[in-house]
Amino acid sequence: MPPSFSHHAPRLSVVVPIHNSAFVLARTIERWTAHLTEGHNEVILVENGSTDVTWELAQELARDTPHVKFVLLQSDRGMGNALRAGIAASHGNRVLLTADDLPFDFGDLEEESKLDPVPAVVIGSKAHPGSEISRAVHRRLLTHVYKQLRSAILDSAVGDSQGTIIADGAWLRAVAPSVSEPGFLFTTQLIYIAELLGIDVVEVPVTLSADHAPKKSTVRLGDVWEMGAGLFRLRRQRRQLLQSVQQEAV
Repeated sequence: MPPSFSHHAPRLSVVVPIHNSAFVLARTIERWTAHLTEGHNEVILVENGSTDVTWELAQELARDTPHVKFVLLQSDRGMGNALRAGIAASHGNRVLLTADDLPFDFGDLEEESKLDPVPAVVIGSKAHPGSEISRAVHRRLLTHVYKQLRSAILDSAVGDSQGTIIADGAWLRAVAPSVSEPGFLFTTQLIYIAELLGIDVVEVPVTLSADHAPKKSTVRLGDVWEMGAGLFRLRRQRRQLLQSVQQEAV
């Protein structure tokens, strides 16, 4: 018989965009199944435009357990599209937005558990002084440039808007429909909205897992122009964003 689940809201929803993730998917599913052993939790895998066997593999490997319910979705291509779809399908009191290869293992969740009271939004932040991150000089330079651009264009005080995000589920589900970015800027736009609303955002230290680093960056120097253009687009949308969020909250 299949495992039975409580009718109460899950303790945690984990949203994982998967795109051409066949090489890491088995390990990721196995690790989440082994880690989430307390309470009722859900892992939402959102395939978005893969050209390999990611979707077929996810259907084969993702099996519910007494503590973990797996939800399989598909969205349009793009990390933002996948995250938005996963958030909409979530039911957890807290929602974690993370990557397919568990970049920080479970260190972000462990650091969040130490916080009292728990903030509305927590970021597993590579920019935190206590973080241990080993990356190529090229990748570190681009990360620094992006941080400076966010600070200058959006007046953002957050060090790392591209880390993992753990948020209050009800707040995140209310706000997510207003987060329009389809790609990597989704989390930046989400954090920008939180800052505009005066939401408490706390960054916690993380350690990049040995399996995740070092890797050759896929980001090109030419992407800096796209980053800047995207940030200016977000700034122009400031009033529209606030109006949209307020309407969703009604």
